[in-house]
Amino acid sequence: MKNILSALLVVGLTALVTFGAAAGTTQQSTFTGKSDHVTTGGVTIVKNADGTATVTLEDDFSLDGAPDPRVAFGKDGAYVPAGDLGELKKLNGKQVYTVPASVNIDDYNEIYIWCLKFSVPLGVAPLS
Repeated sequence: MKNILSALLVVGLTALVTFGAAAGTTQQSTFTGKSDHVTTGGVTIVKNADGTATVTLEDDFSLDGAPDPRVAFGKDGAYVPAGDLGELKKLNGKQVYTVPASVNIDDYNEIYIWCLKFSVPLGVAPLS
């Protein structure tokens, strides 16, 4: 019985350490303007312990303007509608978006500022 409890403890601690390593993981990148738009500034993505993630457009974020700008994930040069986080809250400055646990951020390798009206990228930040 003692060996079984020890084994369960080791498995439980290993799972906890593995989960803890995933939660709190941070990625940072910088936007580059697209489609003749000026989009600049940093973006930070943090995985949260509850399975959600937080996308923060940093203080230095700026977009020159466009109709219906959105914040979204993309992959391999393409905006992915399932990764849409909603409307851009403002054209300049820090803003925070919550990624629901149902969206696996590991499935994406870019963050987009996307013009929904004209279906063009306004800015892209690569993720590693």
